[in-house]
Amino acid sequence: MKLLYRPLGMLLGALGGMAATAIFGQIWKVVAGDKEAPSATMRDRRWREVLLAAALQGAIFGLVKAAIDRGGAVGFQKATGKWPGDEED
Repeated sequence: MKLLYRPLGMLLGALGGMAATAIFGQIWKVVAGDKEAPSATMRDRRWREVLLAAALQGAIFGLVKAAIDRGGAVGFQKATGKWPGDEED
């Protein structure tokens, strides 16, 4: 079952990454009032702003990844009757 789940998990992961990027961008616009979040190499941005953006982005990515992974596993179980991480008997 793990082999059947891998392609689905990879697809869900890619879609989750795109969703997390979009969500972070929208939240950053509201929180900071900026169209673009700072990156570590932007000269005109302060440490505090760069680190805050990185922490927020990491939290959003972690939350979205966990939600997508869990939802995918639950959906896989509903479709197949097996949890994707369970070992074959």
